[in-house]
Amino acid sequence: MPVYRNVRGVFSAVRSKLPEPDRPGRVLTAVEKLEGTSRLDPALGPLRRVVRALPLGGARDVLHGRWLGHPAHPLMVQIPIGAWMSAAVLDLLPGQRRGADTLVGLGLTAAAPAALAGWVDWAELRKPQMRVGLVHAATNITAVGLYAASLSARLRGRRGLGRALGFAGLTAVGIGGGLGGHLSYRQAAGANHAEQVPAVVEPGWHPIGDVADLPVGEPVRRHVGETPLLVVREVGGQVHALADRCSHMAGPLSQGEIVDGCVRCPWHGSTFRLSDGWNVRGPATAPQPAFETRVVDGRVEARLVADPAAAHRSARRSVPRSA
Repeated sequence: MPVYRNVRGVFSAVRSKLPEPDRPGRVLTAVEKLEGTSRLDPALGPLRRVVRALPLGGARDVLHGRWLGHPAHPLMVQIPIGAWMSAAVLDLLPGQRRGADTLVGLGLTAAAPAALAGWVDWAELRKPQMRVGLVHAATNITAVGLYAASLSARLRGRRGLGRALGFAGLTAVGIGGGLGGHLSYRQAAGANHAEQVPAVVEPGWHPIGDVADLPVGEPVRRHVGETPLLVVREVGGQVHALADRCSHMAGPLSQGEIVDGCVRCPWHGSTFRLSDGWNVRGPATAPQPAFETRVVDGRVEARLVADPAAAHRSARRSVPRSA
């Protein structure tokens, strides 16, 4: 009977954390409160300035994952997480001390670049995302501290303490991973915010306004159905059109700056080539959906580019390297 009561108590405790049919569970409720709290806000601005001031140069876009087409941080964290999970398994097996110690050290080594990539991404988020991200980072820093202490204890021959600290670190990693999942899938941090455009824009040509109403060299907003477009008319009369909501965080490109054949997002500085929507500079990791344009009887018409990859290749051959 005592065993039954203990099992029932554990089950009840776990069940209380899960969502119910008519309301969220305690975990989701707590994280949603974290999104809305202002207690962390005094730290957000100074930390953001520190991260943005890091002299990373071109490595910043590498850390964002522009070369990969999506954020690099989720890929990079697989090494420390995998190493530490494997170390935990070896800790449960006899005669695996050296392997477990090596994996703990490998995880600590790989955690540094993964954390740097995470901080670089974090500095370009909205405030509710930054709040969750800051706690995500804090739990992971705690995990790193626990694993560093675990490795120290192991090297000093205190195996029991080392294993206990390792399991504590793995628990912290799990909590951090849960918050990271909330950031990615609930708050859409790192997601492509222009991905839906090809799905909602009807095929064919669509009128977007009179060419005479488009100021030369200045970005304006027009619409194809419910989809907002950034439209720019060049001095020679050519008209460029891109999806207006930035793929990084849905910023309004029509309020951005036009420089050297590109538009710079006013929110976080992502830069896209007007001719084909290619993201020439991050933090955006995905290009903008681009539209072909034509002028018929003084009116501009646009249609979604059918083959973006071909358009990117063509634009790269014709645009100066400075773009």
